[in-house]
Amino acid sequence: MSPVPITGFRRVTLDDPLVEPLLRELTHEYVTRYGPGAHQEMTRYPAEAFAEPHGALLLLLEDGAPVAGGAYLRHDEHTAEVKRMWTDSAHRRRGLARRVLAELERTAAAAGYRRIFLTTGPRQPEAKGLYLAAGYTPLFDAAADPLAIGPLPFEKSLPVLAPTS
Repeated sequence: MSPVPITGFRRVTLDDPLVEPLLRELTHEYVTRYGPGAHQEMTRYPAEAFAEPHGALLLLLEDGAPVAGGAYLRHDEHTAEVKRMWTDSAHRRRGLARRVLAELERTAAAAGYRRIFLTTGPRQPEAKGLYLAAGYTPLFDAAADPLAIGPLPFEKSLPVLAPTS
């Protein structure tokens, strides 16, 4: 039996029912790695922060169900900030996070952003590896103990594209 094909990206809002698995699993992941206080990260930003024209929330669908996703919001006039990167635990190690990240970069560049910024937690070595492999520049000493640093910031320049309508 062959795997069900990826059906593509869907731009959604935070209140879309398809976002619920992302929010539930990501919250669980944060709380498991960082403790009960990490729950606050999921409510830190209002829904409109991830909405057009300054933000986006994208889900990668497989047979109509979300298997990965991510978002960006406006960090400053020229910079988008990636948030809510997620891959369903049953679908990891398939390159889906890399696809989501590339689509977020493309979408942010099309929206006129010239730089993309993000932070990941020090207890997420797989995320650190993803961002390094995707060409992000660490804004910290990559050889240092991540637990001694705290949040790990990264940046990447985006190509200049004509805005989409």
